[in-house]
Amino acid sequence: MIIFPNAKINIGLNVVEKRPDGYHNLETIFYPVKLSDALEVIESEETSFSSSGIEIDAAPENNLVYKAYSLLARDFDLSLVKMHLHKVIPFGAGLGGGSADAAFALKMLNGYFELGLTTVQLENYAARIGADCPFFIQNKPTFAHGIGDQFKPVKLDLSAYEIVVVKPPFSVSTPQAYQNIIPAKADFNLLEIENLPIEEWKTVVKNDFEKSVFPQFPEIEKLKNQLYEAGAVYASMSGSGSALFGIFRHLPANLDSSLPKGIFIYR
Repeated sequence: MIIFPNAKINIGLNVVEKRPDGYHNLETIFYPVKLSDALEVIESEETSFSSSGIEIDAAPENNLVYKAYSLLARDFDLSLVKMHLHKVIPFGAGLGGGSADAAFALKMLNGYFELGLTTVQLENYAARIGADCPFFIQNKPTFAHGIGDQFKPVKLDLSAYEIVVVKPPFSVSTPQAYQNIIPAKADFNLLEIENLPIEEWKTVVKNDFEKSVFPQFPEIEKLKNQLYEAGAVYASMSGSGSALFGIFRHLPANLDSSLPKGIFIYR
């Protein structure tokens, strides 16, 4: 059995409050995009995890896919399997690739072993792996708040547009992204985005992390401006970066040549 865990982008991201536990309350919209990994499971004489594609710098037992299997194995008598992940979604990019892999692994194993878990049960398992993991169970446009673990569906359909994800050849760590962040109530309610023409997003739909990340990595801000110059109707950093995305009505033929060399481009 093989499935294709897809990435997400953040449309707007407001850091609204620092919590007593040290975390921050956020408001954002998770939107699924086509950029995908590939995950396969087959019967085996021992349970194992392997990977290809982008190198994963972690022991197999620490991978979220393996953790998803282990989580279900505590409650169910699972047979032995080999899991292989071909990694395409880059790390440290704000695209949720690891969370997607874990959530899709839960869904795949639920079907593979005929466990009969409901959507709510799968979301509960996913929440034990990561705050944004449950989003990928239903994998639909969602308003997320709290620490990114509370969800509300939104009616947002960008299927008429082309979404391009670009990533510079470096990552941004979470501590770097939070430098100089001052939590504040958002000026725009992201729940109203479905009623806002996309041409007006540029002025009101903001990612607060850009205020912190761009001064540290001016090449990311330059890349965002280049997406607008190439014709994007909206462009933004996703999550805490370093990836950005541009939403286009029509992709320009010279997009690749208009961006700096060394930039990873995903359509």
